[in-house]
Amino acid sequence: MSLELETAVHPENLRRVAIEPVSRVEGHGKVTLLLDENNKVHQVRLHIVEFRGFERFIQGRPYWEVPVMVQRLCGICPVSHHLAASKALDMILGAKLTPTAEKLRRLMHYGQILQSHALHFFHLASPDLLFGFGADVATRNVVGVIAAAPEVAKKGVLLRKYGQEVIRLTAGKRVHGTGTVPGGVNKSLSVAERDLLLKDIYQMVTWSREAVQIIKGLFAQNLAAYNAFGRFRSHSMSLIRADGAMDLYHGGLRARDMDGKTLFDHFDYARYWDVITEGVKSWSYMKFPFFKSLGEEAGWYRVGPLARVANCDFIPTPLADKERVEFLAYDGGSVAGATLGYHWARMIEMLHAAESIKDLLHDDDILGSDLMAKGERQERGVGVIEAPRGTLIHHYRVNEDDQVIRANLIVSTTHNNQPMNEAIRQVARQYLDGNEVTEGLLNHIEVAIRCFDPCLSCATHALGQMPLEVELVAADGTVASRLAKGSDGTFCR
Repeated sequence: MSLELETAVHPENLRRVAIEPVSRVEGHGKVTLLLDENNKVHQVRLHIVEFRGFERFIQGRPYWEVPVMVQRLCGICPVSHHLAASKALDMILGAKLTPTAEKLRRLMHYGQILQSHALHFFHLASPDLLFGFGADVATRNVVGVIAAAPEVAKKGVLLRKYGQEVIRLTAGKRVHGTGTVPGGVNKSLSVAERDLLLKDIYQMVTWSREAVQIIKGLFAQNLAAYNAFGRFRSHSMSLIRADGAMDLYHGGLRARDMDGKTLFDHFDYARYWDVITEGVKSWSYMKFPFFKSLGEEAGWYRVGPLARVANCDFIPTPLADKERVEFLAYDGGSVAGATLGYHWARMIEMLHAAESIKDLLHDDDILGSDLMAKGERQERGVGVIEAPRGTLIHHYRVNEDDQVIRANLIVSTTHNNQPMNEAIRQVARQYLDGNEVTEGLLNHIEVAIRCFDPCLSCATHALGQMPLEVELVAADGTVASRLAKGSDGTFCR
């Protein structure tokens, strides 16, 4: 289970293909491939080329500032960091949340899951799925989706808008809100706010069901190709509720190996370091987590929708659980191991989020006024949540002066670092011919990365408009082929 097909003993004799940066993802990264004279792929790597220093510069800050500070990691999923940090600091306060506080946090979280999954599927992934991975780049984009399937595009926009409204009413703002604080939340919903959300929630459930049918239909049309695309075997990890149900807000850690055997179950995430550690590579700023019991070479694993849907015993909302059962049984269970299966699992989770929002809106606890709790002070806290992209870990130590003295964050995309490398390696073997670099070929590799919905550095201001240049360099150092994409999306050789 190595990242590389084989060691490049004489890399100076190999040709290098670079995709820099990867497009239609949140943040900046690049892919490099090394090929020999027979076009055999010797090495494929996804490089994360930006540095994140939050663990250092929050040191010395008062702990109560942390939930607001760390969410600046991301403009797409700030709620996830906001909640994970607050959960860690709940532990430092020794606080057991009130029912109102926990349910409001869950409502905020499901709003985040709904809007993030809608954004990824309809805006970033659907152009590839609807038009084909090698389709004309002028069509293969969100504008093309709007032109070809306006009703589908509209529903995607409105699903995301609704999720953002849930966030606004629970967190105070759609992006970088302040709704959660160590020990609880700082506001409940009013009756008028609850009724505003209730007005459209049944429509959101219906549209989420339709989204599941869209991806299910695409698999039915392209089953063999979709199952084979970037396929690899992997261990998996996710949070799980005490009864084995999917729980995106809280639970114990469950890990299974690539054959489905349980490695650990209901493990207390407050001691995650007993089962997980991180490796470092010289060519990437992102670390490489792995299960300690299996070692660095064999112990890497995937997280996120595909892992969560496959790992849980059931989903605690009926419509999503029905879809989970069909997903796991489809074509003998084949799609549950397919890299493109992430999209199907993601839509099942979006349906679960919509159903969960509906249930919470009918719970009068969210209108309550008992918002804060406290307990016996601790020096260390760990908060874990299932962010849209996968398991998110926040770990803090605080001194007697209430200052943060240590922080460690393992974000979802970090867990998926090596699986993403494996996926692009498999796609390179399947589709790279080594003779001529084409935009369609490059996009096949990027499609594999997009399956994981990675947040590489949260540089969303460049989304969809990032320049790219790829060169195929022969063994003698001459440039055999070149393709460049400008910031306006046009290609030239």
